Amino acid sequence: MKSTAKIFVAGHRGMVGSAIVRALQAHGFINLLLRSRTELDLCNQQAVEDFFREQQPEYVLIAAARVGGIIANSSYKGEFIHDNLMIQNNIIHSSWLHGVTRLLFLGSTCIYPKFAPQPMREEHLLTGTLEPTNDAYAIAKIAGIYQCRSYNQQYGTKYLSAMPNNLYGPNDNFDLEKSHVLPAMIRKCHEAKLRGDAHVTIWGSGRPLREFLQVDDLAEACLFLMNLDENRYDELLHDPDAPALINVGSGQEISIHDLALLVQDVVGFVGELVFDSDKPDGTPRKLADSSRIHALGWQHTVALRDGIAGAYRWFLENGASGE
Repeated sequence: MKSTAKIFVAGHRGMVGSAIVRALQAHGFINLLLRSRTELDLCNQQAVEDFFREQQPEYVLIAAARVGGIIANSSYKGEFIHDNLMIQNNIIHSSWLHGVTRLLFLGSTCIYPKFAPQPMREEHLLTGTLEPTNDAYAIAKIAGIYQCRSYNQQYGTKYLSAMPNNLYGPNDNFDLEKSHVLPAMIRKCHEAKLRGDAHVTIWGSGRPLREFLQVDDLAEACLFLMNLDENRYDELLHDPDAPALINVGSGQEISIHDLALLVQDVVGFVGELVFDSDKPDGTPRKLADSSRIHALGWQHTVALRDGIAGAYRWFLENGASGE
């Protein structure tokens, strides 16, 4: 991508989108197309079509999505599948209509089966049943992957789907009802420390294993993929086992139990951690095989403890409001 290329970052105010914008600006890209939700309703087909016709972006990164943790995914299934399908369908279709050069569609490794072989490879997609607590979100993202593949096959587009594992960092959602596990732990431990509580309750047994990726690492991976030379990019698009699909992860995993201990130490909560086994654990293990992107030359750089400390600083600096 040239520094003057017109780049549309959908969802630029979210955790992922804002990290992508930071990375683009740090690398000297000066022609960014950014629209807030009030300025452009991505669920509105005509509004998206009008935007593409007027602005003619050359590159598109889709970081806009309705996302959340176990509680939100289980409670708002209708919203999750509707909004995500509408957002991605409108953007991908308008990208084709207006000749976008490259598009990167971001999803999540929850697209893979609940009991997929570990680590999860791209070709494991649709080889088993999904985790029921987030199946609506996963199905929407799977549809986006197949939309990219289908447009590539029929129209010759160059649309790639990237699936990161559990993300965290600045601009994360710390709402206890809608957040993912790590920001929820940070907020719980922080508030318990302020109140002087004797214990903090953590959902589940603590046994599941998770892989975490700091969001600025993901942003650098996005730029890395969008800037691949034509031959390597085309190889990804036409991979015989998993066309136009690539995992992005650290390759390192930690149990929820050990993650809670790490958060407790970073936040400085001195009470006891109580694991509520009556609450759902979700998928028992979810490690992505990121060997493809690693082989291309990208690696994560932010260590988990450093990333958690940065996320906690951001939480404190932004009022620790949980919003």
